[in-house]
Amino acid sequence: MSVSVIADITTNALCPAKSTCSQAIYLNGLQRMVVGICKMVVIPVLGQLADEYGRKPLLLLIVSTAIFPSAILAIDESKGFVYAYYVLRIISHIMSQGSIFCISAAYAADILDGRSRAAAFGWMHGILSLSHVLGNLIACLLPGTYIFEASFDFDKNQFSEILLMVGVGSIITQMLFFPLANRLVGERVVLRIALLASITYALLYGLAWTSWVPYFGALFRMVYLLERPSTNAIVSKASSSSDQAKTQGFAGAESIGSFLAPLVMSPLTSWFLSSNAPFNYKGFSLICAAFALAMAFYFAWILPEAPSAQEENAESMEAPLLA
Repeated sequence: MSVSVIADITTNALCPAKSTCSQAIYLNGLQRMVVGICKMVVIPVLGQLADEYGRKPLLLLIVSTAIFPSAILAIDESKGFVYAYYVLRIISHIMSQGSIFCISAAYAADILDGRSRAAAFGWMHGILSLSHVLGNLIACLLPGTYIFEASFDFDKNQFSEILLMVGVGSIITQMLFFPLANRLVGERVVLRIALLASITYALLYGLAWTSWVPYFGALFRMVYLLERPSTNAIVSKASSSSDQAKTQGFAGAESIGSFLAPLVMSPLTSWFLSSNAPFNYKGFSLICAAFALAMAFYFAWILPEAPSAQEENAESMEAPLLA
């Protein structure tokens, strides 16, 4: 479901007639923390199960969990149902967020050679972006209240417009640009370019001085999204053929960030959006995020060339996680 619609429903239910909602910020932070903690364990385990018992049964299981949260909000949008939605959403994200792509990437690695995998990962992320585009197109047609007055005086439709720009642009960059760039310069260079774009994106949003800046910043978001397929390509290239799902699961180490980031960012964002902020700078938390992304860029810069996948006789010696 579109991010703008969820934000609209949550704000209406928890903080009616208000433009900002600290409860919604903390609720989203709590969700990210719980999901982050659990994903650190769940994704590698699901990857191991997919390697042992097959991709299809695991995909059917985890995809089915994504149905129920949206069904709750389709019934009612009151406060109680919003809380129930977040409970089911936490369970669904623990099972499906990250693991769906990890197992899908492992399936692609099963049937494609090394040179074709990067393009396949780009297309998979591009199709995911297409679903976001469709969701935001629908969001623009739905009624809603103003929910971003605190930052840029944006309403739901303007926020959906930005998400649409990002979605359409990311389809192009991930499906067309990434396969070409990967052949020319390699996935490591693409990763570094993507992280540079992410730093610029965060700085622009944090320093936004007028309403057109978020639209301009969306251009860098389109490039930043190349970080995911390039990371998947790097991990797949360095993995043996029988452990693709497990190693893609370990690439979900970003779950640690999903746990740690809300501990800092949720109270920081809420503080600087409130009337009790030490100074008037609503985008301060995004500037802090830019420094964290700069650290990620440094580690991407010094990332060594990965060794090639091991031979089949070496693969058989690797101990499974669930042994």
